Amino acid sequence: LRRVEIHPLPAMSAPSLVTAAARAAMRQTRASAVMVRAASSAASAKKQQKRLFTPGPLNTTAAVKQEMQRDLGSRDIEFINCVKEVRQKLLEVGGLSASEYTVVPVQGSGTFAVESVITCSVPRKNGKLLILINGAYGQRIHAIAKVLGIECIVHETPETQRPDMKKLEQVLASDKSITNLAVVHSETSGGIINPVEEIGRMALKYNPKITVFVDAMSSYGGIPLNMKDNNIHYAVSSANKCIQGVPGFSYVVAKRDRLDQTKGVSRSLSFDLYEQNKGLDESGQFRFTPATHAFMAFRQAIRELEAEGGVQARNQRYRKNKEVLQKGMDSMGFKELLSPEVSGYIITTYHYPKHPNFSFKTFYEKLNERGMVIYPGKVTTADCFRIGNIGDLHPKDMQALVEAIREVCAEMKIPLPLKQ
Repeated sequence: LRRVEIHPLPAMSAPSLVTAAARAAMRQTRASAVMVRAASSAASAKKQQKRLFTPGPLNTTAAVKQEMQRDLGSRDIEFINCVKEVRQKLLEVGGLSASEYTVVPVQGSGTFAVESVITCSVPRKNGKLLILINGAYGQRIHAIAKVLGIECIVHETPETQRPDMKKLEQVLASDKSITNLAVVHSETSGGIINPVEEIGRMALKYNPKITVFVDAMSSYGGIPLNMKDNNIHYAVSSANKCIQGVPGFSYVVAKRDRLDQTKGVSRSLSFDLYEQNKGLDESGQFRFTPATHAFMAFRQAIRELEAEGGVQARNQRYRKNKEVLQKGMDSMGFKELLSPEVSGYIITTYHYPKHPNFSFKTFYEKLNERGMVIYPGKVTTADCFRIGNIGDLHPKDMQALVEAIREVCAEMKIPLPLKQ
């Protein structure tokens, strides 16, 4: 037998014993918290990362998401500098100078920015808004104007056609009381890209005083837009569109002289663009709480746009995505809603297959199970679904979607190519 010597522990007072126990408990709590975070992180990593073939929200890069892991106060100098950089870079995206144009971020979705322009730019006295409509987002502008009690003239064409330029010219030539004009650039309800630059020049020809507003929600940063040379005074977009940030705020690109004319015009406190811009120019701060994490993510996203090669390079990637998608869908017999003459490359709309086994709900769910998310149709004249080509998607992703659609059709016992 071996002798074991047992040495008594040093004497401790009752408080010391309590303190030691408390410290041990705290160490155990910290260790448990670390283990929980590690387990949570591992579980998240195992979750399937879905590919979003939608017009927004979109897939974002890991670096964009990583920017949201830090907390900053809205009056922190670091955050103020972040907002300053974002505003300047958004002007650079449009090739605009800070002396003539400004960027006014708006807390909320893209529709908030649309409403802010309408509520501020249309004069309270004798204001008249001409709205060009060929889809759901033109209709939304009309709905906003009606709620605000603004007099409107509607120039509407079918969802599958661009505006009738001859009729538009007649309207502009005959009605000199029109003060504002609004048009959607990339009408994603069907996929048309409207000729907004031509429309801006036409408005200037017939009435230089008309304020031209372009809803560039799904185009700014992804489709070249020359506001300066085409008489466009306002354009709006959202963080989660072609610049590939996350939802949380939208923004207005405004010509300074037109914005200055809106002092005291706004029909809303929160949507007052003049006051919002004034505060940002003077102090760099928002009047009301901004989406700090979304701004930091957006700053990274806009830096990535620059690194990719700017608007032209991103535009080419989106076009290539559409080309790969179209080739695959054509080979399976899917029919696009729009004719090639008017079809855009931000989002593509396809008719439902004319087969008794087709159910969009089943089709959608089976693609979703494979990590592929598409969008239901938004046009009112046909049964359709939509596939977006934007976000952090590349030709290989579009090819993967094509193969997934082929598999799903086989599971649904829908023979390919389709017979339309």
